[in-house]
Amino acid sequence: MSAYGAPGGPVVHDPTTLPADDNVNAYTFCVELKGGQWFLQKGKMIAYYGAIEFNGVGHGRLDRLVRTAFHSPLHASDWVVAAGSGKMLLADRAFDVNSYDLDDGNLTIRAGNLLAFQPTLALKQSIVPGFLTLIGTGKFVAASNGPVVFLEPPIRVDPQALVGWADCPSPCHHYDHGYLTGVLGGLRAMTGLGGASGEEHQFEFVGAGTVLLQSSEALMAEVATGAVPPEVGVPGGGGTGPVGHGPQSSGAPRLPGQLGDLQRRFGL
Repeated sequence: MSAYGAPGGPVVHDPTTLPADDNVNAYTFCVELKGGQWFLQKGKMIAYYGAIEFNGVGHGRLDRLVRTAFHSPLHASDWVVAAGSGKMLLADRAFDVNSYDLDDGNLTIRAGNLLAFQPTLALKQSIVPGFLTLIGTGKFVAASNGPVVFLEPPIRVDPQALVGWADCPSPCHHYDHGYLTGVLGGLRAMTGLGGASGEEHQFEFVGAGTVLLQSSEALMAEVATGAVPPEVGVPGGGGTGPVGHGPQSSGAPRLPGQLGDLQRRFGL
């Protein structure tokens, strides 16, 4: 094993070498604050340099900011406002983390996947339970269990693989006919046992837009803020948590207001 500082050893960062509003690696993103503010989901900041303070959503002197950018009262307790100057590192249990630029657009994302966003974006409650909608122009940071895949509707997707959708209508449920009429489906309907796979139940998207999928059918399990992570060697832990795999993003994909050529828009 290479020693720290030796050729081939790990890179040791300081405030001058950390990137500004870009990935440090595939699992860590660095936000640079220059006297500004970001909305941040609780528990996603792992370290910071500089003078940054964190206040709960609804804090008195931030009331105007919250009124103009945060419109999801059901999720208000899950978020804080980071304000000040410095560099802040964001991560989420070693899942893939990337930033995206929304350009006068409308994107709905699973609430647990959204880590942070600029106040130039307005956050609203989606009509689909468990999802939030970002509207406007600005940058946001999201996590996924594996790299994100961008697809055009019409398409049916496994709900557990769905990260979100941009500039297209909300999905409707689609159930496989055999699942609804078969013996196994009837038993599941009566007992609630067994669950349903993506082959039996899907979300159906139609119209113009973009659908974002993670490269896994396993949802990112939510962990209560301050809870002991399930890691070997950690008091109260018990095993190893899921680890995302994927290449480091070379830049932030743009999610435009109008769907264009995916190859050009997203650099795929």
